[in-house]
Amino acid sequence: MTSRVLVVDDDLTVRDVVRRYLERAGHQVALADNGEDALAWVARHEPDLVVLDLMLPGIDGLEVCRRLRATSTVPVVMLTALGEEENRIAGLQLGADDYVTKPFSPRELALRVSSVLRRSGAAAAPPVAKVLVDDDLRLDIAARTAVLRGAELSLTTREFDLLVFLLSHPGEAFTREQLLERVWGWDFGDQSTVTVHVRRLREKIETTPAKPTRISTVWGVGYRYDLGS
Repeated sequence: MTSRVLVVDDDLTVRDVVRRYLERAGHQVALADNGEDALAWVARHEPDLVVLDLMLPGIDGLEVCRRLRATSTVPVVMLTALGEEENRIAGLQLGADDYVTKPFSPRELALRVSSVLRRSGAAAAPPVAKVLVDDDLRLDIAARTAVLRGAELSLTTREFDLLVFLLSHPGEAFTREQLLERVWGWDFGDQSTVTVHVRRLREKIETTPAKPTRISTVWGVGYRYDLGS
């Protein structure tokens, strides 16, 4: 099934190159050169994914991502410059699903887009009904919903997948590298991505995020999910 991708970048050359590669991969592509137009397009057309440059005129990419996350769970792949590590982390904290650094390989970007779409599209297939429960936390994998103390949590695709994986393997410690590979299918990538998403999950599911009781840090290894007593 063809996916609709919105590419947001103020550089005409970048937009054109990305459009051509994504169309070769079978996607329908729309273009925007600023944040205001991008937000308006998403509101009207509900794309399957947004490729979003951080350095935009007017509303920058971080603010666009923040506003998108306030109303939508559409997957976001960020385009960032090599020296923008803080902005990359900020984007992930705001709910971006992936990022590619400039200068980038258009082929790699197309592969990243397809990978994120596969993960987010898993909900479209009729999965086997399965529910995971830990005390007052309930994950419905088929519906892709997470409910804590009776209230539904707002989780990104990546956050939900990470939580499902950890809760499916209670008591097991996993390295960041293992989580990158087993949760998101990456055989390469920045391991700080895992750290950022664990932090975001703790803010949403832990009573005291600074003293987590569910997602524990295993020093020298990585992370472990501990079931409530």
